[in-house]
Amino acid sequence: MLVKDKQIAIIGGGPGGLTLATLLQKKGVAVTVYERDSDRTKRIQGGTLDLHTESGLAALGKAGLLDAFKASYRPGAEKVRVVNKQAEILDDEHTKSETTHFGDEHHRPEIDRGALRALLLDSLQPDTLVWDSHITSLKSVGKRWKLMFQNGATAIADIVIGADGANSKIRPFVTPIKPFYSGVTIVEGNVYDSATNTPRIHALLKGGKIMALGDSKTITISAKGDGSLDFYAGWKAAANWAKDTGVDFKDRQQVLTLFEGAYEGWDRIWVELFEGASLPLIVRPQYCMPLDQSWEAQSNLTLLGDAAHLMPPYAGEGVNMAMLDALELSECLTSDQFADTQSAIAHYEKQLFNRFARVGRETLDNTDWMHSPEGLEKLVKLFNPAA
Repeated sequence: MLVKDKQIAIIGGGPGGLTLATLLQKKGVAVTVYERDSDRTKRIQGGTLDLHTESGLAALGKAGLLDAFKASYRPGAEKVRVVNKQAEILDDEHTKSETTHFGDEHHRPEIDRGALRALLLDSLQPDTLVWDSHITSLKSVGKRWKLMFQNGATAIADIVIGADGANSKIRPFVTPIKPFYSGVTIVEGNVYDSATNTPRIHALLKGGKIMALGDSKTITISAKGDGSLDFYAGWKAAANWAKDTGVDFKDRQQVLTLFEGAYEGWDRIWVELFEGASLPLIVRPQYCMPLDQSWEAQSNLTLLGDAAHLMPPYAGEGVNMAMLDALELSECLTSDQFADTQSAIAHYEKQLFNRFARVGRETLDNTDWMHSPEGLEKLVKLFNPAA
């Protein structure tokens, strides 16, 4: 095996990095994951994720974790209500009979991010993950890498995999290619105890998802298993919009004034989100890597997930792509068909480039039409072609 007796360092303990670590350990590879969080409970893990049969679920199956997933996912949480800006329901998956199940091509079971992270963490050998390890840089030491962390610690690895997200510290050592702005900015919020703090939204949500479109704007809401909800308000804006507006996203009144101006004419039900959300809200300008990106493969360094192919969330492919990256990279590094690790990584990256060119195009197309005057009509047609 190419990576026999080699120490692999994975930078980042998100779904992609943890999936890779699990898959490699199952094949006897020595691997350490370095994660910037101080412990597993430090950070709220965002909204829910729908895993896809050919990617996220395929990776979990290979890792022997499908039973753990089935014990942790939330049946029904994937059901979507498509509504207009007046909160009128135009398509409702809660009224449709179940047509898919595990193994079906279009099955999209939903799991909370925190639950997915927990089951992946629990699958690892003790001491695989080193917390409080915010990497700052790499240094080439012969054929190996020296890793340097913000807390002053260092480590040595034979192979480094950057799974450290949109602001990857590893990516510049692989390629100078930078992302471009997609034209859409998201304002993200979380509401605890949604039944109490956003009662009308909670009832409309019905434990699933809401997609509200109108006036070239979107609001997407997901229920979570702990009784909270996450929401994402998106619209077309300049890349530096948040800075230019001068809005303090820790100030409730400023946030409400901003929303009421940006979503003028929308029903008052949506104000609940901004009245009930924990502050500060998070502003996320949506960037995407160039669809034709490529680079020369190295023998001891590569990327996966957002570090490799950052894109907006409007196709639901981000985590699924990261987990499929993990599956394909683990197969390449432990295969006997390659002469050396550089060939194995080159093969993996070629698959990554080709897949991202296709999925990234779909994602950018969705991002554009969802934030257009025709967005609602197109979304209803997508969910109900006969409408």
